[in-house]
Amino acid sequence: MALDDTVIAGINFLAVLLAVPVIAIGIWLAMQTDNSCVQLLQWPVIVIGIVILLVALAGFVGAFWRMPRLLLFYLVAMLVVILLLASLVIFIYAVTVNGSGHPAPNRAYLEYRLEDYSGWLRRRVEGSYKWNRIKKCLSSTTVCAELNQTYRLAQDFFSARMSPLQSGCCKPPTACGYTFVNPTYWISPISSTSDVDCTLWSNDQMLLCYSCTSCKAGLLANLRREWRTTVVVLVVTLVALIFVYVMGFCAFRNAKTDQLFRRYKQGHN
Repeated sequence: MALDDTVIAGINFLAVLLAVPVIAIGIWLAMQTDNSCVQLLQWPVIVIGIVILLVALAGFVGAFWRMPRLLLFYLVAMLVVILLLASLVIFIYAVTVNGSGHPAPNRAYLEYRLEDYSGWLRRRVEGSYKWNRIKKCLSSTTVCAELNQTYRLAQDFFSARMSPLQSGCCKPPTACGYTFVNPTYWISPISSTSDVDCTLWSNDQMLLCYSCTSCKAGLLANLRREWRTTVVVLVVTLVALIFVYVMGFCAFRNAKTDQLFRRYKQGHN
């Protein structure tokens, strides 16, 4: 195999390796409680990782066995994949740019409001059909039961730095004035407040605050945090993929130029 073909094959093998972190972060997302219930981002990430793997393998095979058409397919297909990955990165950043927690009085954990998040994310949890499916999934997990195993005393619970999902779904909002018994069992105040979430809270362990807007907000806050982690991995992969693609393109062009030059010399001998 010519030296140029070896270089191109080696560069394409690097592209094969770059598919691994993309697939891995997609699998990591699928394993998270909130993402497994909402099922929004993990499959697009996993699919684009698999596509990167297949296209890069095609480029490696094309270079190793000197198949110019397969190499040309690799160059075109990988450019499309890079554009798709860049679009996905921009989209994730755009829908997660807004949203943050709010301090609660005398509490270490934060509480969350639905209106703080992008309209696209809010629409994923609005509507009774969508939310009932998500709510059923969340209530079947141990995300709230874990709090009962960890925190026995009120002060320990109030000092906890729980996840946004736990803060929004597993307890009533602090403003409601409920009295702590354990993390998922609270005594209702004598006077009610105007906050609808205060009336939606239930000590039934299958209901809790899963119908509250605070639970929807906590879910979106959890998604935002995990998606921001994902976008870091995707950006690093994207930059490396562009670098590898440019190297491969230049090596392919140089190989073609050398081939034409050799043919020209042979024609004049």
